[in-house]
Amino acid sequence: MASPTNHTTNAAHKSPTPAAEQEMVESIVPMMPIVLPLVAGVLMFLLAFIAVFLA
Repeated sequence: MASPTNHTTNAAHKSPTPAAEQEMVESIVPMMPIVLPLVAGVLMFLLAFIAVFLA
């Protein structure tokens, strides 16, 4: 008979686990009160600049 071979799969390493995704989301959530107003301000400035430039 053939000798048994050690079969390993990378299935566990191909995609992050749901626990890891949850931790990533939880690490971003505390920064949202700072990031959202900044991004909104930049977006409003860019839209106003485009409107004035095209007018």
